[in-house]
Order: sequence, then structure tokens, then C-alpha cells
Amino acid sequence: MRTALVFHRSYLEHEQTPTHPERKERLAYTFDQLMEEGIFDSNVIKVVEPEMAEEEDVLAVHNRDYLEFLKKESKTGGVIDWDTVIPVGLYRGAMLAAGGAITAAKVVADGMAENAFAMVRPPGHHAKPYMGAGFCYLNNMAIAVKWLQRKRKVRRIMILDWDAHHGDGTQEIFYGDPTVLFISLHQMPLYPGTGYPEETGEKEGEGYTVNVPLPPGAGDECYLMVFEEIIEPIAQDFKPEFIAVSAGQDNHFTDPLTGLALTARGYAELMKRTRELAEDLCNGKLFAVLEGGYSIEAALPYTNLAVIAAMAGLDVSCIREPENYLSALNSVLDPKAKDRVRATMERVKRIHSKYWSCFVRW
Repeated sequence: MRTALVFHRSYLEHEQTPTHPERKERLAYTFDQLMEEGIFDSNVIKVVEPEMAEEEDVLAVHNRDYLEFLKKESKTGGVIDWDTVIPVGLYRGAMLAAGGAITAAKVVADGMAENAFAMVRPPGHHAKPYMGAGFCYLNNMAIAVKWLQRKRKVRRIMILDWDAHHGDGTQEIFYGDPTVLFISLHQMPLYPGTGYPEETGEKEGEGYTVNVPLPPGAGDECYLMVFEEIIEPIAQDFKPEFIAVSAGQDNHFTDPLTGLALTARGYAELMKRTRELAEDLCNGKLFAVLEGGYSIEAALPYTNLAVIAAMAGLDVSCIREPENYLSALNSVLDPKAKDRVRATMERVKRIHSKYWSCFVRW
């Protein structure tokens, strides 16, 4: 099989409230779309059930006090912050989501698939070692990356986080780690308010955190420009043995929580280029983990389809949103965003010129 799609029906069970942005319909609508498109009949894509994460896997990232807190509050229900409630039974669901990320990393590392997409809930990239936040409880991506380092002795891993919200939890976990290159493209200003280009890492990890904040209205062209001028050159310098993507789907032009203007075709092209980069640098070793994305009907079924199809090397030229949604795109796109993104890229290149040879002329 080329692409493993890690999924479990239990991912539909987690729910803070029926109207919360991060609710079960995020995957239910996607699953229906994948069925309609015949994805599950493809001979290059196979659905793989996740294994449950072990405590030792989670404790490689999160401290025990926090894990015990989650266990306790999951029995009766609790609260982390105003938008991150702990529903009864959350602990098992969070462990299964973390296990899904590990499973995606494992099937690729062990040669059972060329790449893998963990279509999990709840998301994880805002979760820090000591506390969850922003709809996240356990940092699924960080847990999977640490698992690869511990269990498969992978030395250099690149995390590309393109969620519209900065992955502050993932950044904090690897901020001093030179074995993990963390690159984030995110909207600014926006929650959580971090992710400035000057945030580059600390101690031995200085230079291994790369933040590219994007303005509202940035669309497909801006994302691909950043990919070509920032992501590809640094990846070529870093030479990862594995590429991991925090695949946030909330950059879409219909997302209710953000102001970016990415399309389903844009997502397909981003993942296609990421897959090609992995093929060039690390024998195709690539896995992705679903993060945010809250446009349940207009975006998620098509953006998830785009990501999966691009990973599998299928034809993505016909993937697009239904016509009735496309009229909203022009009202979101900002024609001035490209100039602002160019200015930000120049700033990133200047800051990182002392860390990466690809930017030495800056």
C-alpha cells in the first residue's frame, strides 16, 4: 500500500458540546465524502486501525501530574480553559488519538506504507507538557515524533505545521532540540498569539524553530511561495530522515475561526510538494496528523480528500469545493497579502541566515 489512512470510529465520539467548533461532524462529513469518492476502494490506500498509546509514550512528552489530572477529570468531567472542556471519557479518546499518530509513524517507519495520514480527534498541537489548551489535550504530533526517536532511533525529523493557529505546544516541546526542525506557517494575528519570526529556538535548538506568520487573506499562491522559498531550502539543508505534517485544515477560505484563503486545490498542492520533498530527502518517509479545521461542510470533506489523494499520488486536478461555496473566495482573498508575505519571508531569511547556508546572502 502507498498510503495508510489511520482512522477509528471512536474518533467520532469525542464531543465537548454539540455546537463546539471541534465536534464529531468534522470527521463524519469527511468520512461520507471519502466513501462517495471511492477512496476506500483504492488499491493504493488502506484504512488502518490505530493502536492505543501507552503511558510511557505520552510521558515522553507530558508530565505525570498532568496525565493524572486528565485521568481524574475524565471520570466526572472537568475544565482546562474556556474552550477546552474535559468531557467524561476524554482520557481514552485522547490516548486513542495519540495512538493514531504513533500508528501513522510506525507503519511508515516499518515499511508497511510509504506514507500515512492519521485522521484523528481531538487535535493536539496546542498541548504543552504540563497542560492542554485550544481544543487540545495530548500533543499527538510530539508524542509520535518522540516515539520515532525512542523506538526507531530516527535522528532528524522535520515537522511542518501548516495549521492556521500557531502550534505553540509543539514549538515549546522541541524548542531546545536540534534533532527536530519545527517549521510553522500560521495566521497572525490569531490565537494563541505566538509564532513570530524571532522565535527561533534556544540553546542547542537555536535555529531549529522557523516561524512564518501569514496575514489574513493569504491564499494558495502565498503558501506555495513560502514552500518554495523557505520550507524547501531549509529542508534541503537539514536533511531530515522523516517528515511529519501537522495538517491543520483551518486555513480554508470558509473556515469560521480564521481569515486565510487556502482552497482544497491549494491543500492538494501543498501535500503533493511535501510528498515529493520527502521522496527526495528521506525515501518518502512522511506522515501527517490532522489538527484543526472547522468548516464542516464547505471545507473538511474536500481538504481531507485533497491531502489523502495527494499523499497517495492520485490525480488531484479535479478536486475542488462545490460551486456554491467558491463565490466566498474573492471576498476573503487580499490582493495585498502577497507583498506582505514577501516582506515576512525576507525577514525570516535575514533572521535565519546565521543558521542555514541557504540564506547566507541575507
